[in-house]
Amino acid sequence: METRNLTLLTDLYQLTMMNGYLKENRKDETAVFDVFFRQNGMITYSIACGLEQTVEYILNLHFGEEEIDYLKGLGIFSAEFLEYLKNFRFTGDVYAVPEGTVVFPGEPILTVKAPVMQAQLVETAILNNINFQTLIATKSAKIRYAAKNDLVMEFGLRRAQAPDAGIYGARAAVIGGCDSTSNVLAGKMFNIPVAGTHAHSWVMNFKDEYTAFRAYAEVYPENALLLVDTYDTLKQGVPNAIKVFNELKEKGYKPKGIRLDSGDLAYLSKKARRMLDDAGFEDTVICASGDLDEYSINSLKNQGAAINSWGVGTKLITSADMPALGGVYKLAAVFSEDGKIIPKIKISETVEKITNPGFKNIYRVYDKETGKAEADFVYLRDELPYDMSKPLVLTHPTERWKHIIFENYELRPLQVDVIKDGKLVYKLPSLNEIKAYCRKELDSFWDEYKRLDKPHVYKVDLSDKLYELKTAMLDKLRSVD
Repeated sequence: METRNLTLLTDLYQLTMMNGYLKENRKDETAVFDVFFRQNGMITYSIACGLEQTVEYILNLHFGEEEIDYLKGLGIFSAEFLEYLKNFRFTGDVYAVPEGTVVFPGEPILTVKAPVMQAQLVETAILNNINFQTLIATKSAKIRYAAKNDLVMEFGLRRAQAPDAGIYGARAAVIGGCDSTSNVLAGKMFNIPVAGTHAHSWVMNFKDEYTAFRAYAEVYPENALLLVDTYDTLKQGVPNAIKVFNELKEKGYKPKGIRLDSGDLAYLSKKARRMLDDAGFEDTVICASGDLDEYSINSLKNQGAAINSWGVGTKLITSADMPALGGVYKLAAVFSEDGKIIPKIKISETVEKITNPGFKNIYRVYDKETGKAEADFVYLRDELPYDMSKPLVLTHPTERWKHIIFENYELRPLQVDVIKDGKLVYKLPSLNEIKAYCRKELDSFWDEYKRLDKPHVYKVDLSDKLYELKTAMLDKLRSVD
């Protein structure tokens, strides 16, 4: 694909604030911003995704002549600001949880520490990358959980909301748990396995269904997965497929299977399975597609559907039941000239919208015996290291009478250094490495946290020092007349 300069992929007010900071002679002031998402009633856990594209965007930030001429034409920016943009580069730091990490509401999944003008500019594009890919990776993880060990294929390109959504949605879907994609460009860009069969139009464009199946099997004898519901699934589709499978078998090929795209998938799959088994094709695949998601797959599983391969499109690539993650980018601290951290907090009448101040990271608590994740807590980076030889007491972030004690535990900080002083210091993993890491992450959580129906709430607390800082700031700001 042609390389695009995405520097102007931002909201206008980021640029107007930058212009203002320059006029106020504050361009060198260092600020800390956190990316996190809020609890909205539907989010149980999410799969952090989109870091690689965020890194690419930040490292390639620059204003060329074309971008500066456009901004000049708007007539709202000073000549000094436009001159400043000519040498603009990102020189700050980025910390983030690795892609594929299981994350929860309120946790800083990415932190930018940079001169305030730089930190302000990158907000919109960071949220654009992180929000969308995290949303799709999470949906994919839930679909994978429902499908258990079956094959899951991402089929969403034609229903994606524009090409980039189809491309990067496919990437996120594979990280979350899909085995392949129908999107050939995504396959090429990210080395993702591509998969697909044929459409109803192939069948309709031959004199009859049997002829269509036979022609397709002649072209792809080792991958003959036949779509059997164009006319009548059980009276025509499956019998014609069996007839072609017998011909393939006589030629020494192993038939692949059939695909169902409509109708009562539980009933049709069980009937088709019996017909295929009776004909001696016990190893053939039955693939299902057609507006599937984790809930319909789970229901079909509970009904004993004889399906072992799933093509999931619209409801995955659009995350149909929750089409926006709602991640935000909030100022958490600034640094004084002498390097002192000055925490910042946003207050709201809505408790969930009150931010956590300070320069922070996340610890994940693991049980040493089971290796399972038990809780997370957000802490200030200037806190002393925790002594794991002593019991760890975590307290609810708002209901302080609730606490839990860990005796035999391990701690893992979730954020890692990604960019330091404008240079990449983190080895970006391959997509297959991210996918394997994501699977390991999900396996470290009890099923109670991942179940589709009323999952158990995972504990995310604040360290005592962070809680005390937050409370003191709230008390001070609310006491101001």
